[in-house]
Amino acid sequence: MVKKINQNLTPEQKLILFEEGTELAGTSELNHEKREGSFHCANCGVKLFESKTKYESGSGWPSFYESLPDAFETKTDHHIGYARTEYHCKNCGGHHGHIFDDGPQPTGKRYCNNGVCLIFKPKS
Repeated sequence: MVKKINQNLTPEQKLILFEEGTELAGTSELNHEKREGSFHCANCGVKLFESKTKYESGSGWPSFYESLPDAFETKTDHHIGYARTEYHCKNCGGHHGHIFDDGPQPTGKRYCNNGVCLIFKPKS
């Protein structure tokens, strides 16, 4: 996939989305976002999550128990010494975070997302 990088991204967004970086835990304003709406890829704008799937995981990053269907592609990374499932926007290839098996029901999943990679759009 050819990655099309939005030229309006900040250097931090580019680092995380296209060099698989990570923002510092607890720094995203989206950790506290409770309004009804949806979360979109900061690079390409594709809708990734509905607000009803967001929950407080205590991890320091915005967390969701379910993504929209067909929103992401996954791969295994070993960057910190053990296998983790990394997920990328299927539309633009931007890295968003990792999926863990410690989330709430009904899925038991935790999509641990870098907040700077998301744009929240409140329901109008």
